[in-house]
Order: sequence, then structure tokens, then C-alpha cells
Amino acid sequence: MGSYDEADSGSIGVINDYEDSQPATPPMEEPKVVGAAAAAQAPIISSYNDKIRPLLDVIDRLRLLMVMKEGIQLPTIVVVGDQSSGKSSVLESLAGVNLPRSQGICTRVPLIIRLQNHARQGLELYLEYNGKTVPVEEPQIATAINIATDEVAGPGKSISDIPLTLVVRKDGVPDLTMVDLPGITRVPVHGQPDNIYEQIRDIIMQYITPKESIILNVLSATVDFSTCESIRMSQQVDKNGERTLAVVTKVDRAPEGLVDKVTADDVNIGLGYVCVRNRIGDESYEEARKEEARLFETNAHLSRIDKSIVGVHVLAQKLVRIQANAIAKCLPEIVKNISAKLDANVSELEKMPKALTSIADATQAMMRIIQAAKESLKKLLWRGEFDEYPEDNTKHGTARFVEMLNRFSDELHNCEESNLSKDFLTEEIKGLEDARGIELPNFLPCEAFLRILRRKVERISYLPIKLSEKYWDYIDDVVMSVLTRHSEMYYHLKVSAKGAAHNLVQKLREQSINRVKEIVEMEKLTGYTCNPDYMMEWNKLMKQQDHFINQISGTNMRPLPCSVDLEGLGEIQIEHLRKHSDVSILQQAFDLKMRMVAYWKVFKVRLVDSMALHLRYHVHNLVHNDIDEIVKELMGPDGHGIKMMLVESPAIVAKREKLKNSIKVLKESKDSVAKIMDRIVAYDACLV
Repeated sequence: MGSYDEADSGSIGVINDYEDSQPATPPMEEPKVVGAAAAAQAPIISSYNDKIRPLLDVIDRLRLLMVMKEGIQLPTIVVVGDQSSGKSSVLESLAGVNLPRSQGICTRVPLIIRLQNHARQGLELYLEYNGKTVPVEEPQIATAINIATDEVAGPGKSISDIPLTLVVRKDGVPDLTMVDLPGITRVPVHGQPDNIYEQIRDIIMQYITPKESIILNVLSATVDFSTCESIRMSQQVDKNGERTLAVVTKVDRAPEGLVDKVTADDVNIGLGYVCVRNRIGDESYEEARKEEARLFETNAHLSRIDKSIVGVHVLAQKLVRIQANAIAKCLPEIVKNISAKLDANVSELEKMPKALTSIADATQAMMRIIQAAKESLKKLLWRGEFDEYPEDNTKHGTARFVEMLNRFSDELHNCEESNLSKDFLTEEIKGLEDARGIELPNFLPCEAFLRILRRKVERISYLPIKLSEKYWDYIDDVVMSVLTRHSEMYYHLKVSAKGAAHNLVQKLREQSINRVKEIVEMEKLTGYTCNPDYMMEWNKLMKQQDHFINQISGTNMRPLPCSVDLEGLGEIQIEHLRKHSDVSILQQAFDLKMRMVAYWKVFKVRLVDSMALHLRYHVHNLVHNDIDEIVKELMGPDGHGIKMMLVESPAIVAKREKLKNSIKVLKESKDSVAKIMDRIVAYDACLV
């Protein structure tokens, strides 16, 4: 951003002739103090011309309308400085009125000082705060500000970011609007919170960060400028100093070397320095200005400073010019932002639902919302269309379902029951021994197979139930989210619809879990498949039986092998099987094991398929049919649910009122700017 010292070519061209329109400051002859004193008695600055005054008026009007709360930044002169740097004294010199001054923090809230040059004799003063306008007499200004500060920030020494406004209408004052902020201090005094520095810093940064702000940095001549906390803060937001002006106070206390400090500019003050001497003790403002002029003419060190950067009157002129340039530069963007914000708020208000006034209106609104939610759920949970939630992957239902099913399949294939080599044949031998009866030899009992199957299925039965629970938990979350989005504007409908939808999902969840339990029970009831892979796998595995038995018996083998590799099973430990001398029981156990291995493969695939089809079926019913049950529950037997929709949510009422108030403010702001622009155009036309 360019310097405010010169207007950009794209700005409103209202201030280029400003300096030419001002009376030149009479040259001061050294060491004729009489002439300087006479100059010091003149008004600080002449009145704005007809072309400049309206611009400041419209900015003040926008500030009064609190358009900044709408996110519209206004050009503002922000006065910052370390504690006791002389900020309030500088403002006193500009305004010509007494402000609170003390050894500690005297500015505890942002103080907006609006100076307005008045041709009429006399002084008008009033304070604006907490929605009140309070007339003030000049001798009571400091007292009135302190009382208002106590009301806003509380008694004591705490600070607040709620501003006060002091309006000063007086002949001869510069037309300026400035914000005086609390002085920066790091050490809390009695009655201040421990984080006083952080609080002050936050308020200052809030005001100086916007690029429209002009930073008036008050520096004491008695300190090294580079060590000032106010300089450090301003450099954080205005590194090159393009919108920072420095005013150096207390020059009479440290005149030596000051000319070098303000000309070297080691701290990047882009808008330059102005050195001033403030009023001391009971001096009148006229006396203070005479002493200021005398000091800069007669002091051996201070007289070397260029006269174009010394004196309160120079500071006033420079601030007026910088402020006018800033307003001219920012006004087109302000107009644009006001219009954009107004259009956005009007659009948002139009999108808000109108207050429902009849049962028929409420019924139509409810049906429209449920149908819209139903369509959204079809997209997310059935068709895999995610245009309504392109960035929110958690709502991409079909994709999340696949993830859940794949995780279930992995858990099933990697669970303990799928480890087929552990304690090889131990369970099968026990099963055969338990099923032994009076029967033909070498007959493989079906009961032995079923007992093992039931135990294995029982041990993994928690997995499909866990999948179903996660599945319905996810569906519940998505349904709640979708209904909330579609019914956001109708608080009572949202609450009732979410309750009805939750009840529906819980009912379907219970039905689904019961059905999953039935599937598990069916698998435990009998072992059956028509899948040809079962016989193919069993035959392939059985071809290894003789080799396996020979490895156990160890015929012609020394030493005896501890394990054997079986295709499809891997390395199998066999030492524990040598205690069984009956080869026939080992042969039967191997046969039984291979049947279980082949069947378990089929079982796992079938269970995953069954779960996928089952859950898919329930989702289809939910989004196409079951969701309509929400309407029935909302309607209720007596239509009470519909009647509740006629009562608007307090949040919606508040939002509508906030938008209406915002639109009112923005319209007034737009009209105010338009009137000023018309005056400027008319003024230009008169000059042609």
C-alpha cells in the first residue's frame, strides 16, 4: 500500500490542491521570538474547504453507524505510545481542551476524539458512550471522561476495548478524528490484572492492523526510539512505515542529538516525524504554543531542526492532509465493500425461511424438508453422489460402507479361528473321541464336524454384530447431519425430526442386529454349501494325507521330523501327534480337518457376502421407504408436531433481526456515502 502522504492516482481527487489552499506558515526569523509568538497565537489550522469537509463527515457518520461491526474498515488515525509518552498531552494540544492525565495509565478505553472546526464562537463538547450523548462543560471534561470510563471499563485500573467518543466543536481546531489507545505498560500496578500488557497489546493490534489505519506513534525524546514497544508493535503491521507518522514529545528534556534521531530514521517512519512541545503545568494553550515556538527558535539544538517538522500547528496540518488522502484513497473501496456486504445480507435474509403462520404452511415446509433430506440420503448412502458434501469425506456413505466391509473381511480372515495350523488336529481328535459310539469303523461322524463348526462360528460371532453396530452408528450420524442441515431454519422441526429419525434408525438397527444373529445361528445349525470350491479344495488337501501320516510315523527316518509343510496350510508342528498310536484316528482327524479348512474358506466368503447384501438391503429400505415414517411421527395423532413448527427458534429470530439491523445500517451508510459523492460531483461541476 502506498503512502498516505500522497493520494494514489485511482483515489478521489479531492486533496491535491489542499496545501495550496492553506495559508503558508510565516517564515520565522531567528532569533525574533515576537514574530514566532504571534504566529503561535493563530488558529492551529484553517477550516476545511467545502470539498474536504464532507468526506470526513461521511466517515464520521459511518463510524457513528458502527459500520465497522459489519466488517467495513474505515480510515482511522490511531494514537499509540508507551505509557507516559505524552499521548494525551499531544491530543490536548490539538483539541485545545483538557484530557485526563496522570502518572499511571490514564487512557483505559479507546477514546475516539472527533475535532470539528466551528466558525461560531464558543465551544461545544459532548461524550457518546453506551448509546448516550452527554453534553460536557470544558472544566469538567477530564472528570466526565473518567466517569464514563468507569461506567464502561469499571472502576479501578482495568481496561476495556469498548470505546468512548469525545466530540469537540471549536473555532480553530483541525478537522480530525483520532482514536487514543491505552498506553503500553508491561508492569501491572495495583488493581490491574497480571496480563495487562497482553490486554493492551490486543486492543492496539485490533486498531492498527487494518491497512486503512494511520498510526500516530507518540515517542518521547528522552528514550531510544528503537526500544519503544509502540514502535515494535507498529512495525509488525506496517513494516515499511508507509502509514506511520511519529510525533516526538518532551523535546525540551533531551534536545541534544534529536535532529540526528529524526533525520536518520532508524525505525522506518514512512510519513515522517513532527517534534512538539506540549503544555506544561497550568499553561494556557496559547502560552504553550508561544513557548513551543520560542523553544524551537532559540534552543541551540532544537533550532537546527527543519521548521517544516516542528510545532503542533505543523502536526495538525500534516494529520489533516494525511487523513484527507487516506479517506480519498479508501472511499471507493468502502463504497464497494458496503454494497457487497449489503447485497450478501439481503440475499441471506431472502434465503431464510419466512415465519410460518398456518398449519398448511407448516405442513408444506415439513414435507419439503423431509423430501429434500430423503434425496440427500439417497445420494450419500445409496447412489454414491457426493456433490452436496464434496469436501467432507465422512459423509461419503457408499465409500465408507466399503471400508467397513473390507475391515470386517480382514478381521474375519485374520482372527484366531482362521489360524488353521495352531494345535493341529488336537480339536479334531478330541471331537472324534467325543463322538465315538457303536458304529462301523472308519466312519467319519457328522456330529464331530458340527461340534467344531459351532464352536468356531460362536467364537467369531461378535465380528458381524460389531460390523452391524458400526454400520448403523454411521448411518445415524449421517441422517442426523443431513436432517440438521435441511431443517436448520426451523428449530422445533429440527429437534423433533432428529428425535424421530434417531428412533427410526435405532429400530432398524435392532432389527438388523437380530437378523445378523439369525445368520450366525443358521451357520451354526448345519454345515452346507453347493459351492464346488469346497470339494475341489478338500480333494486337493487330502492328496497330502499319506505324506503327512508318514512324517508322523517316521518310517525309515532318523531323526524324526518336528514339522511338515502342507500346501495351503504352511508349516505344521507334528511332535504332539506322535503320542497317538492309532493311525486310523490320525487319518480321520486329518480328513475332518481338511473338510473344515475347505468349508471355512467357503464360510468366510459367504458371511462377508451375506453381511454386504443384508446391510445394503436395509439401507435401500431406509432411504426409499422407512424414512417416510419420520413424517408420521412428526405429525402425531393430534398434529401437535406441526403446530410446534409455527413457533420460531430464538436463534432464527435473532439472526433475522440481526440481518435486518445490519441491512438498515448498510443502507443508511450507502445513502450517506451517495449524498456526499453527489455533493462532490456538484462541487466539481461548479468549478468547471
